[in-house]
Amino acid sequence: MDLENALYEYGYLLEYADIFSLFVIILMFAEIGWDVFKKTGRGWKETAANFAIALGNIAIDRITYGLVFIIGLVLIAPYAFFEIPVNIWSWITAIIVADFTYYWMHRFEHEIRVLWTYHSVHHSSHEFNLSTGLRLAWWESFVEWMFFIPMVLVGFDLIQVLVGVVFVVTYQGWIHTEKIGKLGWLEGILNTPSVHRVHHGTNRDYIDKNYGGILIIWDRLFGTYQVEKEKVKYGVLPQIGTSNPIKINFYELGKLFKDVWRAKTWRERLRILINPPGWMS
Repeated sequence: MDLENALYEYGYLLEYADIFSLFVIILMFAEIGWDVFKKTGRGWKETAANFAIALGNIAIDRITYGLVFIIGLVLIAPYAFFEIPVNIWSWITAIIVADFTYYWMHRFEHEIRVLWTYHSVHHSSHEFNLSTGLRLAWWESFVEWMFFIPMVLVGFDLIQVLVGVVFVVTYQGWIHTEKIGKLGWLEGILNTPSVHRVHHGTNRDYIDKNYGGILIIWDRLFGTYQVEKEKVKYGVLPQIGTSNPIKINFYELGKLFKDVWRAKTWRERLRILINPPGWMS
């Protein structure tokens, strides 16, 4: 299906995502109001950094979406091996496959250091609230779209890939909070605030757990599921110790550059790039 026609026909699905995002923003400001009223000791520098990073992303995304669809996926689409019909079943399948793809993308971002340089931005806050969901590296969208190339190659329509990714990402807007406790049996099926608190934890049992976007069943299938037991300690190890949005975005990239520069061989440099964060020869 032609992308322009598809956007015209199915653009309303993206509008649903926008409406949900607006709802999350309202919740975000309600949470801020509650913290002010209750004097919870919220770190306002961290919240300000989250919003500053979000503003940078709003500006950059205008370019990113063009990169993804014009230079990236649109050029790849003609080489698809199959053509999956656009119907209700392929829409459901596309969202599930996008969620599955997100799980592995997210896991690789934790397990491959060069990818961790941008994903660490999201984990860098020692606080956890709805504004934390805004803390996304300014250049991550330039990389993440490549993980969804297989969806295009197997025959999903471009609009289905787009909507699938947007739904997976948009869903996660409400789970960055400590205001919602455990949700019973849903914890074993969906990504919930409790499940995602674990993901942001630096506790020994919490590190590199719960990668799922919408469904948490992927983590249960692949051995990365962890329930919330003890109080979560948020952030990264070691803590970056700054609320400056520019430093937050480039902190890990700078560390990587120094380590690669100091490496004595090209083999060691490659291993630094692709091995997990914290690995050194």
